[in-house]
Amino acid sequence: MNNTQLILDRHTGVMWCRGLLQQTARLMSTSRQAGVLFDVDGVLLRGGSVIPAARRAFRKLLDRNNNFLFPVVFVTNAGSCHRHNKAQQLSRLLEVQIAPEQVVLSHSPLRMLKSFHDKCVLVSGQGPVTDIANTLGFQKVVSIEQLREHHPLLDMVDHNRRPKLPSSLLQNLPKIEAIILFGEPIRWETNLQLLVDVLLTNGSPGSAYDPQLAAQLPVLACNMDLVWMAEAPSPRFGHGMFLLCLESVYRKLTGRELQYQALLGKPSLLTYQYAEHLLRLQNHNHKLTTIYAVGDNLMTDIYGANLYNRYLAQQHSAMTTTTKLVAEGTGSQVTMVVPEEDLVSAADQCHSVLVCTGVYNPRSPLPSDQSGTVTETVFHGHRDLVLEPDLVEPRHVVEDVEAAVDLLLQQESSITSDP
Repeated sequence: MNNTQLILDRHTGVMWCRGLLQQTARLMSTSRQAGVLFDVDGVLLRGGSVIPAARRAFRKLLDRNNNFLFPVVFVTNAGSCHRHNKAQQLSRLLEVQIAPEQVVLSHSPLRMLKSFHDKCVLVSGQGPVTDIANTLGFQKVVSIEQLREHHPLLDMVDHNRRPKLPSSLLQNLPKIEAIILFGEPIRWETNLQLLVDVLLTNGSPGSAYDPQLAAQLPVLACNMDLVWMAEAPSPRFGHGMFLLCLESVYRKLTGRELQYQALLGKPSLLTYQYAEHLLRLQNHNHKLTTIYAVGDNLMTDIYGANLYNRYLAQQHSAMTTTTKLVAEGTGSQVTMVVPEEDLVSAADQCHSVLVCTGVYNPRSPLPSDQSGTVTETVFHGHRDLVLEPDLVEPRHVVEDVEAAVDLLLQQESSITSDP
């Protein structure tokens, strides 16, 4: 390489760096207009492994002081841990400092459903679900394991695991008033059996089924993902698959459909409202014009972002009361009372961005009928989701999360550079 070429290369490099710094300065000098919601599994991680594009993407999202250029929240349907544990995991794997206040798990919006916090709730899932429920504000919590211990005749499938009859009477459990399904359990047969026992006895599983139940106990379900992407080459069963089993068992035994008081986690509106609330807090409560929602699952990430975009377009004229349908768009017919200030949605729009590193694979087309359209028979969303083609159509499709960040930077730079 001659000296002239070396000087030109250096000059080009300096100009490129100067341009990047100017672009960054423009983004930071104005009130930040954009916020970003990142899904985790299939976008940033595959199981416990980082997707290579993720670290590159986050280096582009940081300024020289390692602060995010935009408000960022990680919205995942995982729910078997506390959000501070998820923040620590993401910080370590992505090599970026992430605060617990930047994490929304599938169960996070439960802290807003305060009318249930003083009720005795049965919790199903794995991980420290009892402790998680207490942290979210629930004061009287019963686990599936506690239920087994108090009623040893109920769990009978695994002969080697049948609880022994207690030698002395245990303290009576209070009557169960609601059920919280945090995520897929480890022993499905145990959870299915005991959940049905509680439902068909109106919260008193030690008694016989009541065939004339006037009303069903409230059920709050977190995470509707039918499948999710880990290290395996194909998607794995998610909590949505467990819900499908529970719904089928309940319908087979009763002839009725299982009803949900609320469905939480993506794609429910309450999850996105809560996530926007956290974005605004990072932006000093200033309004965000555009939210970019990056995900890998058409039936949760894209459906939810598009549903929220529709809601944002309508809510200024439609939402005038303090009582709101927290699971609107997911089929729930039950209205929950949530504080007005916790549900304010001020963003103008939400852009759905689909990556191809997780559940969605452009080389494996969606299951469809002979006309090539997704129908109810092959729809992978939850039973109570309304299938609308527009809701599973992403605004942008990119290769990976780095391409998604590049798209965001390009679009927001063009906005801030307009006269």
